[in-house]
Amino acid sequence: MEESINQFLGTERIGKLMRKYAVPCIISLLVGALYNIVDQIFIANADYLGSFGNAANTVVFPLTVIALAIAVMIGDGCCAFVSLSLGRNEPQNAKKSVGNAVILSVASGVILCIIYLVFLEPIITIFGGTVNEETFHYSKEYFFYIALGIPFYMFGQAMNPIIRADGSPKFAMVSTLVGAILNIILDPIFIFIFKWGMMGAAVATVIGQVVTAVLAIWYLFNMKLIKPTKADYRMDKAVSGRTLVLGITSFLSQISLVAAMSAINNMILKYGAMDDIFCQAQYAQIPMAVVGIVMKFFQIVISIAVGMAAGCIPIAGYNMGAGLNQRVKSLFSRLLIAEAAVGAVALIIVEFFPQQLIAIFGAANESAYYTDFAVWSFRIYLCMMIFACVNKACFIFLQALGKAAMSTMLSMVREIVFGVGFALLLPLFWGLDGVLYSMPVSDILTFVIAVILIARTYKELDAQGEKIHAK
Repeated sequence: MEESINQFLGTERIGKLMRKYAVPCIISLLVGALYNIVDQIFIANADYLGSFGNAANTVVFPLTVIALAIAVMIGDGCCAFVSLSLGRNEPQNAKKSVGNAVILSVASGVILCIIYLVFLEPIITIFGGTVNEETFHYSKEYFFYIALGIPFYMFGQAMNPIIRADGSPKFAMVSTLVGAILNIILDPIFIFIFKWGMMGAAVATVIGQVVTAVLAIWYLFNMKLIKPTKADYRMDKAVSGRTLVLGITSFLSQISLVAAMSAINNMILKYGAMDDIFCQAQYAQIPMAVVGIVMKFFQIVISIAVGMAAGCIPIAGYNMGAGLNQRVKSLFSRLLIAEAAVGAVALIIVEFFPQQLIAIFGAANESAYYTDFAVWSFRIYLCMMIFACVNKACFIFLQALGKAAMSTMLSMVREIVFGVGFALLLPLFWGLDGVLYSMPVSDILTFVIAVILIARTYKELDAQGEKIHAK
C-alpha cells in the first residue's frame, strides 16, 4: 500500500495530482468557511437581527479564526511531516506525528474553550463588540454557544489535512461537507421558525461541527496508510516539535489575520465615531457589519487559494523528500498560475458586482448608507486580489518544501508588519477609508517580496537537481 501510493505521487502527471488532491481540499476549506458565512447570511436576512447581528458576527469571527489557527498549525504541520516522512521511507515517524497531532488538537481545544468561557466579555470588548448595546448583547449570546463547540471544531479541522495525507482527500471533503450541509439546514429552522436568534445560528454551527468531528474520529480508527498504534499517541518532543514547526506558517497566516481584524475592528470603532453619518447610534454598527461581509467574501476566495496550495502539500512534500526537484518546480509554477487566475475572477466580481454581493447579506433591509459604504468597501479593500492569492500560495508552498523560516518570515511581514501596521497607520490620514486602503497596500508590498523568494526557490531547486543528477 505504501509503495503504490508513493509511486503515484512521484510518477503521476502533475496536473492530475493537483486535481486529485487540491479539489477536495478546496471544497473542504470552502465548506469550513461557509459555517460562519452561512450564519451571517441568515442573520442578516432576519429582520429582528439585521446589521446588529451582522456586526456581532463580525466581532466573533476572529475568535473562531484563533481556534482555526491552532488547528491548522497542528493539522497542516502533521500533513507536511507525514508527506516528507513517507518520501524518505520513514513510516514510523509519520505514525508518531499523527498520534501526537491528535493529542495536541484535543488538549488545545479544551483549553481554548475554557479560556473563552471564563473571559467572554473582556474578549468581546477587545474585538470591538462595544460599538453599541445591541451589538454587545448579540455578540455575547453568539460567542457563548460558539465557544462550547470549539473542541469539536478544532479536532475536525486538525484531522482534515491528516486525512488527506493518508490518501483520502475525498473523505476529508465529505466529512466537512456533511457538517456544513447540516448547518445550512438548521440555520433557517432555528433563526426563522424557532426565533432563537444568535443562539440558533450558533447552535446550528456547533451541531455541524460535532458531526464532522465524529466522522474524523471514525476515520482515525480506520486509516488506510499510516495506522498509528497506541504507542504513537505518547507525546514525542522531537516529532511534535517538528510537526508544529512545519505548521507554524499556517498558524501565523491565520493568527496574524486575527491581529489585523482586531486592529481593523478597533479602528472602525474609533474612526466610525468621528464620521458624520456613522457617529449616530442607529448607524454606528454599519461599518463593522460591512467590513465583516467584505472579509467573508475574501475568506471564500482565500479558501480556494489556500485549498489549492494546501492540497499540493502531500505532492510537494513527497517529491521534495524523494529528490524529484523538477517535479516540485513544475508543481509550483502551475500553482502560481492557477492562483493568479482565481484572484482575477474574484477581482472582476468585486469591481463589477458589489451590489449583488451585498444583496445576499440583507442589504434590502438596510439604509442607503449601508449600501453605499458596502460598495465602496468591496471595490477598495479587495482591489489587489490577484496578489493576495499568489502571496498565500507562496506562504504555503514554501512550508511544504520544509522552508519553515522563509515561509514564516513572509507570512509575518504580510499579516503583522503590513496588515496590522497599515491598519493602524493609514486611518490617521484617511479615516475610515484608511482602514480599507490597508489591505491592497499590504498585498502589493508582500507580492514584491514573494517574487524575490519565488525566484530564489527556483534557483535552489535547479541547483539541487543538478547535484543529484551529477551523482
